[in-house]
Amino acid sequence: MKPARFEYHSPTTVDEAVALLATFGDDAKVLAGGQSLVPMLALRLTRFAHLIDLNRIPTLQFITQSGEWLSIGAMTRQAAAEHDALVASTAPLIAKAIPHIGHFQIRNRGTMGGSIAHADPASELPAVALALDAEVELLGPDGARRVHAGEFFLSMWETAATAEEIVVAVHFPVAIARSGFGFAEMALRLGDFAITGAACALTLGASGAVERAAIALMGMDATPIRGSDAEMALLGATPDTIDFGEIAAIAVEATNPTDDVHASARYRATVGAVMVERALRSAIEEATRG
Repeated sequence: MKPARFEYHSPTTVDEAVALLATFGDDAKVLAGGQSLVPMLALRLTRFAHLIDLNRIPTLQFITQSGEWLSIGAMTRQAAAEHDALVASTAPLIAKAIPHIGHFQIRNRGTMGGSIAHADPASELPAVALALDAEVELLGPDGARRVHAGEFFLSMWETAATAEEIVVAVHFPVAIARSGFGFAEMALRLGDFAITGAACALTLGASGAVERAAIALMGMDATPIRGSDAEMALLGATPDTIDFGEIAAIAVEATNPTDDVHASARYRATVGAVMVERALRSAIEEATRG
């Protein structure tokens, strides 16, 4: 199949892109890497009268650190972040998760901001953003604002961004000492969309007990979701006293997985717990070494 007819726009500045969105509103869609949008357009699962391509805006491609924040421009390719030394040292969970995204050809074109804005609940980067308490920077006619990842993802493919706003950057807190990170997912085949998965981030205090815990699950609800009760159960625990199976079971209790052609809700819950346990073990091991 071919996409329905649309008018193509290729702005060269962020302000021009925002002005186009303000003009066309809900009739327009932003094109970033196109690895999700283009197939949907081709299959006519969605259609828009106007397509606004951000690929000619160089100011949206960057990876920088300012104090306690690592900032990644929305049009930064996933492959660039995957192999970036600054990302690996300041936000290791990003580097751990990106290799699970499709194949390398996908990551060469896919963008950091595009994946976040697409808000697929089974996607890797939204779960990472949630686990790391990232902030998504939006720009619209009324200026810029930053939205915490926990408030950004509203439902499947729906975010807190208005029709006139674009994602311009994602800001991740820089990892501190004695932190550990783990990521695990299950897909039917290498490069396929994940059935379910988990991203974990932990910090140990001076006593060796868990001081901060974050468990984000993907593919288990209409958005990536935090295992808040499991996180609370981890606080104050030492690595040698953690019952990983129990924590994983608690993490999936509050989720709402669905049945589809790929897996049943029951299967997702069972495998999801396994993914939490694997990611959590990796995070604990890394934090202990640090």
